[in-house]
Amino acid sequence: MVIKYVLGIDIGGSTTKIVGFDENKNLVAPMFVRAEDQLTSIYGAFGKFTSENGIDLSQIKKIMLTGVGASYITSPLYNIDCETLVEFPCVGRGGLYLSGLDEAIVVSMGTGTAVVHADKNGNFEYLGGTGVGGGTLVGLSKKMLGTANVDNIVELASKGDISKVDLRVCDISRQDIHPDLSPDLTASNFGKLSDLATPSDIALGLFNMIFESVAMIAAFAARRYGIKDIVLTGNMTTFPQAKQVFDHMNSLFDVNYIIPENSRFGTVIGAALSLL
Repeated sequence: MVIKYVLGIDIGGSTTKIVGFDENKNLVAPMFVRAEDQLTSIYGAFGKFTSENGIDLSQIKKIMLTGVGASYITSPLYNIDCETLVEFPCVGRGGLYLSGLDEAIVVSMGTGTAVVHADKNGNFEYLGGTGVGGGTLVGLSKKMLGTANVDNIVELASKGDISKVDLRVCDISRQDIHPDLSPDLTASNFGKLSDLATPSDIALGLFNMIFESVAMIAAFAARRYGIKDIVLTGNMTTFPQAKQVFDHMNSLFDVNYIIPENSRFGTVIGAALSLL
C-alpha cells in the first residue's frame, strides 16, 4: 500500500518551513530553508524535503499553506491541491501538539510576535501581539552593532554582561517595593547603559529586552484565562538566550514558559495537522 502524506508549508518573509505527516499522523522531519525571495524559498524547500525523505509527488495528498508569503502561491504546486490557511489557528494547533497540552497560551516569535489562546476543543483565539521580535533584533543590531547577521549577534550576546545595560529593581530601591516584585526584575531595559558597555553587552541587552517584553505580554494573557502554561514557538526560540531569559522569568512569575522540541516549526506543524 502506498503511503500518503499531507505537507505543511509556512512561508515567511525570507524563510520557509516545511513538514509532513503520513496518514497515521507520524511526523516527517521538519525542514528550514532560507532564500532571497519567497518563490525561491518555497520551491527550494519543497524539492529538498521530498528528495531527502524519498517522497514521490504521487504520494502527496494535499499541501497546507500558511504564513505571510502564502499569497505568492496562486496555483497548485506541481499539480498538487493546495489550501491556504489563516496563520493564528495553525500557531495554536501546533503549540498544543508540540507541548502535549490540552490548553495553553501559544506564542509565535518570528519577525514580530503573535499570541494565541488554544484548547483541545479546537478553539483558537488570536489575542494580539507586538511588533517586537526577530525583526527588532536584526534592525537594532544593524544600527547599534554594525551587523545584521544573526549568528554573529548570538555569539556576541554569549559574552555579554546584562548588568552593564539593564536597570533592575534592586538598583533603584534598597527595600522591597512590592511582595510580588523581585529585586532581580528589570525596571528598565537599557536604563543602565554604561559608557563602558561592549558590543556583547548591548547584544545581550537586545535579546533580554525582546524576550522580557514577550514574556510579560504572554503572562498577562495567561492570567486572563486563569492558566499557567505558555508554549513558545518560532525562530527566536532557537537562540540560547531564549532559554536563559524564560527560565529566569519562570522563577519570577507564577507561570510555566515552555520551549518544546521542534519549537521553530510550531506553525507549520499546525498547518499540516489542520487536515488530519
